[in-house]
Amino acid sequence: MEFDRDTLISWLEEKDTTRLEHLYSGAYRTKVSTVGDKVYLRGLVEISNICCKNCLYCGIRRDNHAAGRYEISSEEVLQSAEFAYKEGYASLVIQGGERTDRAFIDRITSLLKEIKRRWPLGITLSLGEQPLEVYREWFGAGAHRYLLRIESSSRELYEKIHPVDSLHSYDSRVQALKDLRTVGYQVGTGVMIGLPFQTAAHLADDLLFFRSLDIDMCGMGPYLEHSQTPLYQYRSMLLPQTERLELSIKMVALLRLLMPDINIAATTAMQAIDPNGRERAILAGANVLMPNLTLAEVREEYQIYQNKPGVGEDAAISSSRTEQRLNEMKIPIGWGQWGDSKHFEKR
Repeated sequence: MEFDRDTLISWLEEKDTTRLEHLYSGAYRTKVSTVGDKVYLRGLVEISNICCKNCLYCGIRRDNHAAGRYEISSEEVLQSAEFAYKEGYASLVIQGGERTDRAFIDRITSLLKEIKRRWPLGITLSLGEQPLEVYREWFGAGAHRYLLRIESSSRELYEKIHPVDSLHSYDSRVQALKDLRTVGYQVGTGVMIGLPFQTAAHLADDLLFFRSLDIDMCGMGPYLEHSQTPLYQYRSMLLPQTERLELSIKMVALLRLLMPDINIAATTAMQAIDPNGRERAILAGANVLMPNLTLAEVREEYQIYQNKPGVGEDAAISSSRTEQRLNEMKIPIGWGQWGDSKHFEKR
């Protein structure tokens, strides 16, 4: 199926449920025929909510002094890695606020080496913009996927949701994505869906941006507001959350049809709106889930948005519920498999 910008906009504005179900089922069939019917699990470890950035939408932004800051120990990260390996996930995601200090960089390098020494886990990093040499250092230490969300591919909209200064440059963000490709990572990005000021045309351009950048994986989901952020003042402009979720499902399906062999995550923000939100994304073409393995006692502090689901659950409960839901849907899990991007492998 061929999609130009106008066609994408038309689908994003589509309200007919029968047509949309046809779109979703077509995207699911495309997923099965290109990357298979399995869902791959990535155990998520939110290592720290300390951040040097000040993004206008984010609850862990530097200037939110109401956020309780934390940084889990290296031993606690290794415990989560062991749990992921024993549970059969085969992959780990280390995510955290953006930091570029040498102590943090060295700590991540050391953790990567130790994890790879102990277990044959695939490792994704989501630690923001870094100098090219740091991306190389972490790649050499054992990371092989990197998720760096653009949040909006429109320069104008990007500058409405970030401060306009040297720390929050649109050009630097795009360059970082290119640097990751240069190093050799499987490169992932994504956007927030349903932002203030955002139009269907912005979202269509996001999809075309993903294709032009030739990404290997994508994580995107509905924008959820946080009361302790500057962007909260525009909450009256927002679509109802159910409509933001529907837009997100459309984006997953359209991206699957546009880039059939990439990895697409069903994100936690979808579950925050609808307990079955991630499952709906899977049935519209997503093939990756990230159960949260972060320690329950600090998990509530890592809230980019409010009302994050599962903050009181421990890793065992989170993983068992994920498995149960997929079993009920008769969707197989890729146990013990990294589930690397087929798109990356073909390139």
